[in-house]
Amino acid sequence: MSVKKTKTFANPFRPGAGHKPPYLAGREDEKQEFRKLLDQNVILTNMVLTGLRGVGKTVLLDEFRTIAIHARWLWVGTDLSETASLTEEHLAIRLLTDLSAITSSIVIDRQEAVTVGFIPDVSTVERTLDYPALKGLFDRQAGLVLDKLKATLETAWRLIACSQPHGIVFAYDEAQNLADHAAASQFPLSVMLDLFQSLQRKGIPFLLVLVGLPPLFPKLVESRTYAERMFHVVTLERLNEDESRKAIREPIKQNACPIPLTDRLIEEIVQASAGYPYFIQFICREVYDVALQKYESDQPLRVSVVEITRKLDTDFFAGRWARATQRQRDLLRVIAQLEHCDLEFSVLDIVEQSRSSDHPFSASHISQMLVKLATAGLAYKNRHGRYSFAVPLLGQFVRRQPAD
Repeated sequence: MSVKKTKTFANPFRPGAGHKPPYLAGREDEKQEFRKLLDQNVILTNMVLTGLRGVGKTVLLDEFRTIAIHARWLWVGTDLSETASLTEEHLAIRLLTDLSAITSSIVIDRQEAVTVGFIPDVSTVERTLDYPALKGLFDRQAGLVLDKLKATLETAWRLIACSQPHGIVFAYDEAQNLADHAAASQFPLSVMLDLFQSLQRKGIPFLLVLVGLPPLFPKLVESRTYAERMFHVVTLERLNEDESRKAIREPIKQNACPIPLTDRLIEEIVQASAGYPYFIQFICREVYDVALQKYESDQPLRVSVVEITRKLDTDFFAGRWARATQRQRDLLRVIAQLEHCDLEFSVLDIVEQSRSSDHPFSASHISQMLVKLATAGLAYKNRHGRYSFAVPLLGQFVRRQPAD
């Protein structure tokens, strides 16, 4: 690969958690599904956007925000931390804080204030529906946290509706952190679902969008069985090969990069990334970091995708692998030998595969260990009683690891 040096240029690729790529490939079907939800006269269906890490959920959520605002919807939301899900009160504070971002400009009271002095001055003092006002309204309501939230959000909507928006989208990323805590008599997840179902039944156009890892929707249904009818689930898959090529070629084209990538190298990147947007950004970033150094020093441009994959192992996978115990690693190695390990697998699949190992696993032992792997963020159980890796291409990484 040789180039004629013209000028310096910046690397166009940006891997990172939730960082918008220079070109968003694919996702047209998912955006159309979101537009359909915005077209509802009465909110009957909300959205759960789910998928593995690195598949682009947060980036797509940011696209949804742009679509909603252009359609004259208001938008509130943030990441849902585990702290926000500790208690019902914490959840209420989270919702009120987010809502105040769009209500703080609404004037709810005006009073004339007279300043006494040599020349009296009359001014108007305005009180707005900011967070203290919302929290004060919440505190004055009677009943449980759910009752108080319903009354507060209903009142807020009556004031917001004067500006004639179509509605409000409440969008929460990392929503798999939502959970009920029966032992502590705290049910923030149930409160969230009950709150929006109640307000939507009253015709209030509050659309709920929850984004998270695959265990999210089963958790919602476990909390409230009606959640199955309350949400449309959109599972974000990896890009197909054509979309992956566009995700590589378009940023190069749009940024007029003087260093082209050969078709062969692009195909190597497509195969190594397996269509996961984060991996495409990571590999391309590394490719161009190497290319830039060679370009600036007028050296021949040679790039090894294999070497970059090793760096991806260190930067993306190694931390998760380090959290696994030795016996858990043994189990992961058994799973990684399954032909369909990067799709889904069952306890029986693992039992059969482990019979050829030096230390086979029993079904009960496998079940117990899968629960611990799920807690560690390495696997999850889907609604059909089967399991999947929670990290994309984890099976390939495990097969590359030397025996301990």
